[in-house]
Amino acid sequence: MNTTRPSSRALVAPEADLAKLQRRVDACNTILDQDLDTFVPFCIGGKRLGYLKESFAAKLERHGNVFVRQSEGIALHEQLQSERIRTEEVGKVMQQLWNEGTIVGWREELFPVRESFHDSPMLLLERAAVAHFGVKAYGVHMNGFVKDSNGNEFLWVARRSATKPTFPGMLDHLVAGGQGQIGCMDNVVKEAEEEAGIPRELASQARSVGAVSYRMKVDEGVKQDVLYVYDLELPEDFVPRAMDGEVEQFMLWSIERVMDSVANTQEWKPNCVLVVIDFLIRHGHIHADQPGYLQLLASLRQADLS
Repeated sequence: MNTTRPSSRALVAPEADLAKLQRRVDACNTILDQDLDTFVPFCIGGKRLGYLKESFAAKLERHGNVFVRQSEGIALHEQLQSERIRTEEVGKVMQQLWNEGTIVGWREELFPVRESFHDSPMLLLERAAVAHFGVKAYGVHMNGFVKDSNGNEFLWVARRSATKPTFPGMLDHLVAGGQGQIGCMDNVVKEAEEEAGIPRELASQARSVGAVSYRMKVDEGVKQDVLYVYDLELPEDFVPRAMDGEVEQFMLWSIERVMDSVANTQEWKPNCVLVVIDFLIRHGHIHADQPGYLQLLASLRQADLS
């Protein structure tokens, strides 16, 4: 693993081409509300929690003791009354679909399925199946940044390992992870230590600064995510270390270089673009006098934030 730092002080960031940044955000918001009518609703207890491709719905329907086709869509069988039983029975079906090759990239990690973040889970679902069900998923992303003695800001950027099953070799945040069954801050601290070797006492200084959301059409179906955003100002002499083999290289980039790479390359993992642009806005590198500012700001939270 390599770590690189800028060889010279950052220049003043130029005016961002907001049209280019907007196109990058739009690439994450490829399913509008009206487009949801083309998917089959997934329901539990009368609540619509997700959206299925018809081809996947048909495969679920084969397992009639777990999934039932109703007028409103595909629902869990009414006999599955508890979260524990639902998790067990749905898990068996997901295992079969994985064995058949319908579900790939098995993670052995359960994600809560719920209507809103603070609701009790109605089901725990294998992470690799989340997009197949089109249910809302949550994650945490942390911007690790540095200020020099002149007030110039730099952002730590990670290049994902070429062997990762998803988005290999692409640019990513210093710390990011799916939000499972622990608290958000606990997850940030855990991921910071596991991914970048950031000591717990330092990672715990990260500040919760908001969230972004998007809804994207993917091969599996619908990916609708809410990403909780954190900022951590790091000491100038701190150097992250790849701890879990998921990062090939850490790089400390000037804001100018970050902005240029987001606007003019396809190197970034798509959902990271939203978090980076949110950082650039909040830190004043994109400002209100620029045409398209409000549209860009609003589009960072285009999907349901609940």
